[in-house]
Amino acid sequence: MPERRNRPSFLLNASRDRKGAVPWGLARPARVSSPVSDPSTPKFDRAMLDLAARLAVRAGGYVEPNPLVGCVITKDARIIGLGHHKRFGGLHAEREALADCARRNGSPHGSTAYVTLEPCTHTGKQPPCTDALIEAGVARVVFARPDAADQSRGGCEVLRAAGIRVECSDASESAWRLAEPWAKRVRTKAEGLELPWVIAKWAQTIDGRIATRTGESQWISSEHSRRRVHRLRARVDAILTGLGTVLADDPMLTARGVRRTRRTPRRVIADTHLETPLDCALVRTAREVPTSIACAKELATAAITADKRRALEAAGVELLPVAMGARSIDLRDLLHQLATRHDATNILIESGPGLLGGLFEADLVDEAMVYIAPMLLADASAKAAAHGRVVPSLTQARPLRLLRAKRIGDDVELAYRRG
Repeated sequence: MPERRNRPSFLLNASRDRKGAVPWGLARPARVSSPVSDPSTPKFDRAMLDLAARLAVRAGGYVEPNPLVGCVITKDARIIGLGHHKRFGGLHAEREALADCARRNGSPHGSTAYVTLEPCTHTGKQPPCTDALIEAGVARVVFARPDAADQSRGGCEVLRAAGIRVECSDASESAWRLAEPWAKRVRTKAEGLELPWVIAKWAQTIDGRIATRTGESQWISSEHSRRRVHRLRARVDAILTGLGTVLADDPMLTARGVRRTRRTPRRVIADTHLETPLDCALVRTAREVPTSIACAKELATAAITADKRRALEAAGVELLPVAMGARSIDLRDLLHQLATRHDATNILIESGPGLLGGLFEADLVDEAMVYIAPMLLADASAKAAAHGRVVPSLTQARPLRLLRAKRIGDDVELAYRRG
């Protein structure tokens, strides 16, 4: 790929996917003093915002419910500072990048700051980022996405009032996408029903089957692909599965063999009629790993389920009473409760075709991670990835947009977001 060979070496280093990287990729530190191309071009803006995004994604699982944010500071066609928001409550990306300038004896006066999100204006766990940029004498700020939160937006106007050139750039799609989970929570909360970011994950054969007609699915994907899923589990707030998967596979749904477990995700079973077996792995380990069962609201107080509820609660299981939909619990209400009760920003779906189909039917899936294995069943009775929708026309299909395709041994990992 000629365009890749022509890219500056520090960008190649920052973007290379290494063994152990999370599914969406980790950034390798850039060489800060590397010369770069003409800083007056949109191509340069894109390169810097792309780099800021790759820095920010390192903190996935550490900063939520805050957004992932990265910052690159340049001066005289050189990078003089790098930073990203590393932990919830810690320094924001702009202050981290300015501190990096100081560590390297570089002055940010007259520099350009590239930030993935509009600098904030409010005092929370940290003071306003706009104050830091103004005090440092930064001359220009380029950001990829306006701040969506009422309490922190308006950084653009504050910086301009201080004489700083400010631009909102659409040059980097990566930088724009970075804050989408956080922005969705902010937007849906303002609309009256706060919702988390939903990531559907499944492994399938070439012909789109996730299990044989008898339900056998272990293992369709390779060990390497499964390791990447475990790393993803270690960065999300909750993992949602259905009763069918519990009965068929008796999963643990924990992050195993992961070097850094950034989060211990809550395991949630969608179980309308409260039929989860007391001896399943999820219930048996509920005192070790947070576990919830979402059931119909009526059954959460009904006398007929009193003994079952007492046994589940004694095992450490939380019961989530959820409003009923047409045939099962209302998945939108369930996701809303996970966002509001448990402050969940990212939820991973590891389920069978029924629950997955219900989520797609309700248009609740934001992202999909699909692992395609080099095998073919060619059995009409084998289980598809999702079902339950009635789609007489292709115009009624749920459109997805391919973001990345990556070879994992003989498997292929495909990353999609809603179209």
